[in-house]
Amino acid sequence: MYTFLAFDLGATSGRSIIATVGDGKFSMKELTRFPNMTLPIHGKFYWNIYSLYDAMRAGLVAAGKEGLKVDAIGIDTWGVDIVCFGKDGAPLGCPRAYRDPYTEGMPEEFFKKVSRKEVYDLTGIQIMNFNTLYQLFALKQESNSAIEAADKILFMPDALSYLLTGKMICEYTIASTSQILNPRTKKLEDKLLEAAGVSPDLFPEIIYPGVVIGPLLDDLAEESGLGKVPVVAVAGHDTGSAVAAVPAEGEGFAYLSSGTWSLMGIEVKDPIINDASFSLNFTNEGGVDGTTRFLKNITGMWLLEQCRKEWKKKQNVTYSYPTIYEMASSSEPFRCLVDPDDPSFANPPSMVKAIEDYCVATGQQAPQTHAQFIRCIFDSLALKYRKVLEDLQNVAPFKIEKLHVIGGGALNPIMDQFTANAIGLPVVAGPSEATAIGNIMMQAKALGVVKDLKEMRQLISKSIETQIFFPKDTMTWQLAYEHFIKITSK
Repeated sequence: MYTFLAFDLGATSGRSIIATVGDGKFSMKELTRFPNMTLPIHGKFYWNIYSLYDAMRAGLVAAGKEGLKVDAIGIDTWGVDIVCFGKDGAPLGCPRAYRDPYTEGMPEEFFKKVSRKEVYDLTGIQIMNFNTLYQLFALKQESNSAIEAADKILFMPDALSYLLTGKMICEYTIASTSQILNPRTKKLEDKLLEAAGVSPDLFPEIIYPGVVIGPLLDDLAEESGLGKVPVVAVAGHDTGSAVAAVPAEGEGFAYLSSGTWSLMGIEVKDPIINDASFSLNFTNEGGVDGTTRFLKNITGMWLLEQCRKEWKKKQNVTYSYPTIYEMASSSEPFRCLVDPDDPSFANPPSMVKAIEDYCVATGQQAPQTHAQFIRCIFDSLALKYRKVLEDLQNVAPFKIEKLHVIGGGALNPIMDQFTANAIGLPVVAGPSEATAIGNIMMQAKALGVVKDLKEMRQLISKSIETQIFFPKDTMTWQLAYEHFIKITSK
């Protein structure tokens, strides 16, 4: 039996998870959980990397108290964000968060230097204003002190692994989210970096998932009692780890990694970069074992999370998830619909008002009750999933026969059923802990416990229960979809 420690950091919270793998099965449990909130300072938004490092130290100590010999450690995080380090190896302050509005309008300014089409042709990445390319460009435009003094730039999981090991790397899957990596050459694209005003020498050499970075630093090894445990470069992008844990056979499936963000896509060998993928704004991100994740980012449960936060703050009302599911299922369907990806929902001062304003602007009656807000969000997401899945099928090299829902959304039976109804295909829900499982499996691969992606998925299928949702009320949902397309096209 092997024991692995996974750090899984999302844009709202992080946790440390310990797992045992061996004898054709695995088990896991959460050790610690900690918040990860953006830090507003003078109108700018940052990630508190020092707090994250301290939380990881606590996770190491908690793992040490388990009394198990930990064989490896892996870290995954959200994509695109970067940390600047000085010549002395210290972080140059807290890194900017992707939800900081400083990148608004930056893609259009950058396209004056390199055209939108050329940027996409070089990277195959969905144009989104918070991509690393535009963050770098924006930092240079404002003469940011960290970027000006940087000796090295690391993506978020690489920065955290550096703080644990003292070794700087650039892991492939996290770099692939940046829009500065060429998926054909699998190297950073110098032309784009130089156009942004950044030297390519600021980034370390790219390495692939499943490589050992180095052992824990002496002080952490001693403080935690774990000793010199190797830290492994897993699929550092959380979606890369999550997709590695899809319990699928063959290729005829799409996946939906569902959380704050929803990411819907397919797994292919080679990147799909053509006029159709460009016009549909699909992205090509690096996967494990040489795969490409051809996908699209969709605003997920962010809308609900922000409404819940607002209701708690302003009305002191908190709903459990079982209550939320009941409210959604009992509320009138399709009363009002929104496009979850509308720019007005990116980071509004009030998500409740943003939804109300969208409904009024599109000639709909705004939600009046909390249940109506929840139903509006659930209906809209399910119908948005259908739109993206249809676009995906138009460029996919195979027929999509089912949708695997992984991540937190797999635990939402109402949303899973709504999604099956909307897309007209079976939905296989689970595992909900896909990101952590994928992280753990890549650690296992680095140590030779499993040999490849196929073997990883076979092990996951044997160890994890899934639930299948079949389409219902398809005609009703078809009519709702036609209405959704009309509203979101206004």
